[in-house]
Amino acid sequence: MKRTVSLLTFAGAAVGAPAMAADLAVTVEIPRLSVAEYHKPYVAIWVEGPDATAAATLAVWYDPDSKEDKGEKWLKDMRQWWRKAGRTMSFPADGISSATRAPGPQKLTFSGAKSQLSKLKPGAYTLVVEAAREVGGHEAVRVPFTWGKPGKTASAKGTAELGAVSVTVK
Repeated sequence: MKRTVSLLTFAGAAVGAPAMAADLAVTVEIPRLSVAEYHKPYVAIWVEGPDATAAATLAVWYDPDSKEDKGEKWLKDMRQWWRKAGRTMSFPADGISSATRAPGPQKLTFSGAKSQLSKLKPGAYTLVVEAAREVGGHEAVRVPFTWGKPGKTASAKGTAELGAVSVTVK
């Protein structure tokens, strides 16, 4: 007796499986400030789950060339991120930490297959961008988004240390 398997069987199985998003596109605007002593801000970018816990740290921009302690001492100034995820990390963190960025729009793409996003289940999350600047201020911007399927761009705007922040699931 010869057995055959229909293509419809495989198609039906594929429809039942959740579709995972490939990328998370993020744009963070660092505003140009007219102040006497300007320092580039330290910035942490992470994803929070529905329960407000840190689900994934995506990027940390700081000054690894600082003579004292390679800039790690000042990471605590990003208080929300530090309490939720930063204090348990070791720096430099491969694929996460990098140098501070100049004013202007910073465009980033995080791969859902290769970054910490691969551990996220489909659902509602919040992208959080927190900035702290020496001789400056502190600010956090939250942008809700849905992980697991491509969607519209979501955005929010800071008032001082951060400009527009947008996130798109692609």
